[in-house]
Amino acid sequence: MPTLADLFPGFATHAIDTSVGKIFARSGGSGPPLLLLHGYTQTHVMWHRVAPVLAQRFSLVMPDLPGYGQSAIPQADADHAPYDKRSMARVMVEVMDAFGHPRFRLAGHDRGGRVAYRLALDHGPRVERMATLDIVPTYDMWHGMDRNMAMKIWHWPFLAQPAPLPEMLIEKAPVEYLEWKMASWTKAKNLSAFDPRAMEHYRVAFSDPERIHAHCEDYRAGFGADFTNDEADRAAGKTIDCSFLALWGGVGIANETGKPLNIWRQWAPKAEGQPIDSGHFLAEESPDATAQALLEFFSRA
Repeated sequence: MPTLADLFPGFATHAIDTSVGKIFARSGGSGPPLLLLHGYTQTHVMWHRVAPVLAQRFSLVMPDLPGYGQSAIPQADADHAPYDKRSMARVMVEVMDAFGHPRFRLAGHDRGGRVAYRLALDHGPRVERMATLDIVPTYDMWHGMDRNMAMKIWHWPFLAQPAPLPEMLIEKAPVEYLEWKMASWTKAKNLSAFDPRAMEHYRVAFSDPERIHAHCEDYRAGFGADFTNDEADRAAGKTIDCSFLALWGGVGIANETGKPLNIWRQWAPKAEGQPIDSGHFLAEESPDATAQALLEFFSRA
């Protein structure tokens, strides 16, 4: 593996024992604990531009999700566990227990946002405040899969196809796939928003065939257990009780629904939110605005 740049000077690194293997994480800062979860095609490195601001007020924990970055790659079962978000949320609770944080603030982008809201639904007393970046719930994404959304998030049904179809196709050109997909989700439609050193982290992690398979298992779980669990909570009227912030890119994926905040208020009655001037990657395309929105929200009593 090539030597990768450390984009978190002064932060500690950890390999935390969990029920699915070792989870890699970085920690730093001081104040109340804040768990930051990354999304698809990326790793914890996506937080490198907002972490210095947030670390002034919070003790940050930034793990790589199971199957991503430098974390363990657990074998999936027939139902795609432990890549379903209920299982991933449970692992993130284990991570925070290892740091001695029984309660914490929580933010997640993309797939990490799905882990975050599932964690809040399943482990509500653990979460003081939470934020999601550029998502709406999995239940609403699948139910809203019209002509426009099918073109925007074609990777959902593609990655959820049975193995080995998506793995076989991505493994032919993983870096080219990664770069094309990331560029297509930005406001500028290129890679100019990303630090080249961060991109190298993403390229290395994404080129591993075992991780490509894990990512597909993540999306297969999204088609199966994640949708089913959301559907059950929706039918039961279960909601997220804590204060909730939804941020989304002004030209991001969630904005394509036309009403991300209205959707979230059906799941989190206290939801507030706003668009950020960016595409899908808020924390890297518009780090100052994203950091300030998170700082203001999480700093409230």
